[in-house]
Amino acid sequence: MKTLLHSAFIGVLSASGVLSAPLESRQEEGGVSDIDILQFALTLEHLENVFYKGALSRFAESHFLQAGFDSKLFSQVNFVAQDEEDHVVFLTQALANAGAKPVAACEYNFPYTDVHSFLALASVLEGVGVSAYLGGAAVISDKDILTQAGAILVSEGLHQSVLRNSLHQASSAKVTGTPVDANSIFTLATAFIASCPEENTPLPFQAFPTLTPADAGPHTVAALANFHVAADVDIGGDALFLTFVSGLDIVSVAAERADVAFAVAIPEVISGQSYVFLTNAEAQGAIADNIVVAGPAIIEVTPNAPSIDLAIL
Repeated sequence: MKTLLHSAFIGVLSASGVLSAPLESRQEEGGVSDIDILQFALTLEHLENVFYKGALSRFAESHFLQAGFDSKLFSQVNFVAQDEEDHVVFLTQALANAGAKPVAACEYNFPYTDVHSFLALASVLEGVGVSAYLGGAAVISDKDILTQAGAILVSEGLHQSVLRNSLHQASSAKVTGTPVDANSIFTLATAFIASCPEENTPLPFQAFPTLTPADAGPHTVAALANFHVAADVDIGGDALFLTFVSGLDIVSVAAERADVAFAVAIPEVISGQSYVFLTNAEAQGAIADNIVVAGPAIIEVTPNAPSIDLAIL
């Protein structure tokens, strides 16, 4: 399983940064609007919709059985695919009702080769979707839109649980979900996007340089993790940190550097699907854009076994 996750993560994340052009960054005066957030949500749902339909057009139930999975999982994946299609329809209608032209689907590159790597990548995508909706909650002003986004978030969380179970990962690996800001999600999304229709509304987000994990895991708690950036990334000469985001925990650790490679021990509070940034300062309660050098990378950290105190009722 470690090899499958490694190939899925590395194949995806090594491409990010170079593909931000098709989505063109745009920051309007007054910041990001609710319509911008809905357009970005639709962009992500288009991506997931095409991802699942492409896989299901390639892999039949027999392929799942040959790969060691059962018919129940194949059925679950079909339900997930239907949900993603319905999310596209829902958000498209919401934008049209608001008088905006909904963005269309793009052309994508998904680096899976078989059922195992498809499921590993699907789990990552669903985790990113959960983090995107949770992170977007802080910047949505309209309460009706916030409720709609929250409703989709619940669906994405259920999808993630199904897929993590199929990979023998703890579904509840962290006590809370992990909110991630739009620029960071944009960075991850661009890894899959080859080109978008010219008529699509440009999104007001900026991709960060790529941070690539040498091994995406699963890691054990406190294990050594290694990352690298491209040679042309402006790292600077100051102290650098690997900043981990897992649930509501944000922890910066001074990085050991060897040219464009960086290593630290994973903080003990980090578990499950987690995000890692290379930063030029310690994060203080949040990760400000101006301290991000590269990232996020995604790693999987296996939590320690739960310890239940049965005396507390």
